[in-house]
Amino acid sequence: MKKIYDVLILLLLIICLTGCGQTAKMAVTDYLDKYNSLDAGVLSDMYNVVDTENMSEDDKETYLAIFKKQYTDMQYEILDEEYDGDEAIIKVKITVYDYYKTQKETSYYLANNADDFNDENGVYDVSKYMKYKLEKMKMTTDRVDYTIDFYVFRRDNRWEVNSLSNGDLEKIHGIYNYES
Repeated sequence: MKKIYDVLILLLLIICLTGCGQTAKMAVTDYLDKYNSLDAGVLSDMYNVVDTENMSEDDKETYLAIFKKQYTDMQYEILDEEYDGDEAIIKVKITVYDYYKTQKETSYYLANNADDFNDENGVYDVSKYMKYKLEKMKMTTDRVDYTIDFYVFRRDNRWEVNSLSNGDLEKIHGIYNYES
């Protein structure tokens, strides 16, 4: 009886050691969860990007709120995992607000109604357009699905996500041009 008990403990230990370690899938989940939870690193990057924008402080706050909503409401689903030694590709479907569509619509409106964005002297005022565009983005409810292949590698027994391409980051932000 003791021998069976020892074998069961050994099997349980083996399962725990092999099953409890981090996987590439877990690394991707952790990466995306940082967006969902507005991790300090994600917020820092977001503030740095917004600080470079030429807009009023109020517009910057609106812009930040739009992307905070984007990140916290982002949904994702792991579709596939492919491992090749210390490298893996994790295919993920994300669902985000379709800010690309909103930006396209606001650009179209600007092109056809430029006078709506003129100041009292009849001169185009970019800040008026920016307020209009941000307001439309705030009201966006349409969502879009994108697929991203996350390239993950193992270093020192820890899986790490490679830097994403600009296109993949645009997908997370919801501004990827899916028409081209």
